[in-house]
Amino acid sequence: MLGVSTERREAYRTPFCFVVTCSPNVCAVQKLIGTNRKYFTNCKQWYQRKICGKSTVISYECCPGYEKVPGEKGCPAALPLSNIYETLGVVGSATTQLYSDRSNLRPEIEGPGSFTIFAPSNEAWASLPAETLDSLVSNVNIELLNALRYHMVNKRVLTDDLKHGTTLNSMYQDLPIQIHHYPNGIVTVNCARLLKADHHATNGVVHVIDKVISTTTNSIQQVIETEESLETLRAAVAASDLNSLLESEGQYTLLAPTNEAFEKIPRETLNRILGDPEALRDLLNHHILKSAMCAEAIIAGLTMETLEGTTLDVGCSGEELTLNGKAIIANKDVLATNGVVHFVNELLIPDSAKTLFELAQESEVSKSTDFFRQAGLSSHLTGSEQVTLLAPVNDVFKDGLPVVDSNMKNLLLNHIVRDQLSSKYLYHGQKLQTLGDKELRVFVYRNNLCIENACIAAHDKRGRFGTLFIMDKMLTPPSGSVMDVLKADHRFSTLVAAIQSAGLTENLNRPGTFTVFAPTNEAFRAMPQGELNKLMGNAKELANILKFHVADEILVSGAVGALVRLKSMQGDKLEVSMKNNVIHINKEPVAESDIMATNGVIYAVNSVLQPQASRPQERGDEPADPALEIFKQASALSKVKYKKISHSPVYSRLLARMKENSGGF
Repeated sequence: MLGVSTERREAYRTPFCFVVTCSPNVCAVQKLIGTNRKYFTNCKQWYQRKICGKSTVISYECCPGYEKVPGEKGCPAALPLSNIYETLGVVGSATTQLYSDRSNLRPEIEGPGSFTIFAPSNEAWASLPAETLDSLVSNVNIELLNALRYHMVNKRVLTDDLKHGTTLNSMYQDLPIQIHHYPNGIVTVNCARLLKADHHATNGVVHVIDKVISTTTNSIQQVIETEESLETLRAAVAASDLNSLLESEGQYTLLAPTNEAFEKIPRETLNRILGDPEALRDLLNHHILKSAMCAEAIIAGLTMETLEGTTLDVGCSGEELTLNGKAIIANKDVLATNGVVHFVNELLIPDSAKTLFELAQESEVSKSTDFFRQAGLSSHLTGSEQVTLLAPVNDVFKDGLPVVDSNMKNLLLNHIVRDQLSSKYLYHGQKLQTLGDKELRVFVYRNNLCIENACIAAHDKRGRFGTLFIMDKMLTPPSGSVMDVLKADHRFSTLVAAIQSAGLTENLNRPGTFTVFAPTNEAFRAMPQGELNKLMGNAKELANILKFHVADEILVSGAVGALVRLKSMQGDKLEVSMKNNVIHINKEPVAESDIMATNGVIYAVNSVLQPQASRPQERGDEPADPALEIFKQASALSKVKYKKISHSPVYSRLLARMKENSGGF
């Protein structure tokens, strides 16, 4: 309240009014467009110009107790304090003032004492059902008087005293009034919103609220027991032994599924949950918030924690209360002694009560679900078997699902890991056993968590018995050592011969963690003739170059960010980077990534990498004898395994020269 005197600030301290600089005692009011709802804020931006997604307009009016003076700014004229009865008329609660007169409450609130009255606004009285209002007014000396005294406290209570979760004893049989003071500044009284607060009177204080409040005597459990529309919920609560919680002291919010909500669930799913005590308890706890949340407190979205340990997004859209963005609240603000009940017409099933199949169907791996079903593996996703499903995202199958044959079925079995896992407990080098009897390795990187060549693309979804890991690609289980994989692929026949000639076969067969950037036959053919002759004629230099292609740690493509440096077995650094979704090694594009082996990973590259310090100059020499032996080995490998493969002219000429010098094979 800049620009306002200390005396004025003390005289009018309310979090719901805004005093404009140089315009004393003017209150800012946000009005919800198209409705009669008003919010008195302490700052224009307090609610960011929107209430429940609807725009507001800000207007200014004299704060109660002040008047305009012609020719002067703001509302400088202070009215003298009067008693509570007179103050009701000043603050816009003339109907409460009228009913106080008719019920003979007026003498009390005009006389001496120190009272607080939570006075319903004129609109609040008008919104009561006609039969309710008639029953009150027809017996003014009893029902109406009792109703008004329930809105009163026999002492002065200011907003500073209205603490969250406290109760005040009303002047009607000392029955409690529940107070909730929310972080966004909203204060509710039995879930009625405080509209105008702290209006001082000579004999107390007046707060204007937006509803006529009624006495509350039932616990949440008793609300469930007396409502016909909650019959199925009543049986579920009894079966899960939650009765004692819902009738205990505390402040909870129950999002009570109606009979209609239960009927919307497939019968098979509902029977499974109702027959599983743990799943049922999780289901019900997912509908209970840890604190009381009145609908009027929600002016924007917020996340609330449930007793089950999960969260729900609670918000609003216009007049509707929403859960996870859906307007499924059928009836709101049924107050209980230990909280508040909102009736919902859809069941909120938490992940912890779902099968793997249900988790996958509702996520970005739904196509994987169809794939596993086509392969006849549905029983692993719907039963009580404790497993972890490594499911590729739908984008992997954008061109359609592959044909399911025996090999594909075995591959899919290797996407199901024994035991229900959590990714946060996985560690580097951990071995996972699949239903296909393969052993998968876990790789933990700075920017990713991967299982073999596939990396986890989203948070886990933990179901009743299984956990869903959402993977960025189909997984390739390793098959054989690095040497086994290279020998089985015709593209690497020259490399295999070179490795054998350089005496490195044993190294790449032993257990380890290698990353091999494997030059293809094409890479060797692309070398200048003289350079190739020199390399192949020098076993020591050949071994040195080959070691430069191998790092002693496993790096899969999912771990490659802008730049990753690896130390090669030769000693120099290798630079692995990602550019336009293509892996590059020392700025050379990789032809194929993530060829998995039991002791490493292979990248196919179409160039021979060389350390900076030992790049040879091109020579025109003919190949020496060691080179002939290497090419003979490569040729033999190619002829034995891939007789039908055609050779390029360059490679054919090399073979012809080897035949001339060696007299044939």
